[in-house]
Amino acid sequence: MQQSDPFIAIAILLAAALLGGLLAHRLKQPVILGYLIIGVAIGPHALGLVSDLEIVEAAATIGVSLLIFTIGMEVSINQLREVGKIGIWGGILQIILTIGIGVLVGLTLFQWSTSQAIIFGLVISLSSTAVCLKILMDRGELSSVQGRIMVAMLILQDISVVFMSLVMPLIGGDTNNLPIAVIASVGKVVIFIIVAIVLGRWVLPWLLGGVGGFRSRELFLLTILVLCLGAAVSTQVFGLSIIFGAFLVGLVLRETRFVQQAIAEITPLRDIFASLFFVSLGMLLDPTFLIDNWAIVVLTVVAIIVIKTIVISGIVISFGYSKRVALFSAAGLFQIGEFGFIITQGGLETSIISESFYSLILASAVITMILTPLLVSLVGQLHHRFVLGIHKKRLNVNVPESKMMKTPSSHTPKHVVIVGYGEVGQSIANGLHEANIPYFIIDDDPERVSEAKVSGHPRIYGDATNINVLAKADLSQACALVVAYPDPIAVMTTVKLAQLLNPDIVILARASRRGEIDQLKRLGVNELVIPEREAGYKFVKLLLNSIGLEREERKRVLNLVRNSMTK
Repeated sequence: MQQSDPFIAIAILLAAALLGGLLAHRLKQPVILGYLIIGVAIGPHALGLVSDLEIVEAAATIGVSLLIFTIGMEVSINQLREVGKIGIWGGILQIILTIGIGVLVGLTLFQWSTSQAIIFGLVISLSSTAVCLKILMDRGELSSVQGRIMVAMLILQDISVVFMSLVMPLIGGDTNNLPIAVIASVGKVVIFIIVAIVLGRWVLPWLLGGVGGFRSRELFLLTILVLCLGAAVSTQVFGLSIIFGAFLVGLVLRETRFVQQAIAEITPLRDIFASLFFVSLGMLLDPTFLIDNWAIVVLTVVAIIVIKTIVISGIVISFGYSKRVALFSAAGLFQIGEFGFIITQGGLETSIISESFYSLILASAVITMILTPLLVSLVGQLHHRFVLGIHKKRLNVNVPESKMMKTPSSHTPKHVVIVGYGEVGQSIANGLHEANIPYFIIDDDPERVSEAKVSGHPRIYGDATNINVLAKADLSQACALVVAYPDPIAVMTTVKLAQLLNPDIVILARASRRGEIDQLKRLGVNELVIPEREAGYKFVKLLLNSIGLEREERKRVLNLVRNSMTK
């Protein structure tokens, strides 16, 4: 049964997204996986419940625009600066190497024509911004080291789509006016960035301030929505990526005082349309083509995963980051991005590629997207178990304690070990410094370790999920360990390794999600700091003070709130 009525089509899409999300949640899988699989089921190549693909495409475009727009508001420019050289040079290197290896594999392994091999290289150099960011947000790892590296690479990939579109005529043999086209595209990017900065600095604060003065949530939400979609449409008119426009305006809006209200208002709408986007991606997969050509599809998917894993992990390691960060970055970025569809569509329209090659790339893209949340979760679990297993074996059998850690003299004062030198870790370090309490900083981000060096703070560069790195901080003689980074798997691994080195150490850890909190409590972590709950407590305290509640009553309420937070 097919439906072409737009109202019925949207209703079916929303119902399908709900069903897919519920099933994924019940099976303890990322909801994005449920969206993609249910999209395959209701798509035109399976049950065919929705035939109006234009309305689906429109809803999907709105969804990805809103998703990228809110990411722009949540990711600060300072966070992007923190990844330093890898954000630009690493991103450029990743694109170039992936394209080169992809072309080579296409020519030698698959025996494709030169034009199809080049298209393959261009397509696999791009990752899915929407898929990656959704996974990072769901896992609470947007501000982690690997999260910031992935975001920086994704932004650069989206910008590169503009220049890849210029290569298409060259692949097809049409080189007329190519230099002029390149100069024109670069000029468009520069102009758009300048316009966005000007609007963000002078126009947006004035506009949002005026709308906010009406005290109307509807008008404020409409203003934010128009800004987001207007930016996407503007970049599309300019011949640029809609993702680039939505992200840039979100990034600019972050610098205004209205950013928190904008995020609060737009988030429910974003989540609804983003679910439609992921369902629409699943609808592209043709199960019949998959069954008839399963061998070549499997080989292509494996080639994509291997190429991108080697390239991305190799680049991350070469820039001084740990193997754990490299592995997680590769696991999150190995899929083909949504803009790969645009490149292959352009190749099909200009007869550069065949219909079967187009279907192959389409199937490979959707499959890699479906595999991404599964592999990210699998990598986290396997890394956690592998690290604990190998270090337990070393502790119990192979490595004497004297060789694994320094043994300071009895006169060495007890110190604190801080794992993670982000904003939270820096605040802790400053507080300990003022209290004259000795401490060590451990971080596997070279940029943050350099900041600690400039400030004169004692620091150790390395991955705290490596027991040898923890040992260098004299953990056996430490009085406390503070695990301040947001990566939940790394937090649990670090806690378990620390308990192996020093069973009596006091551990304070950062946690967010319910399952993570319960696991850390079972591990015997002395104190858990839950940022969301702490923020709620602070809000209640400020409210009670501003209302003027009596001191004793205020203390009673705050004690109740604090006690409820520990349950």
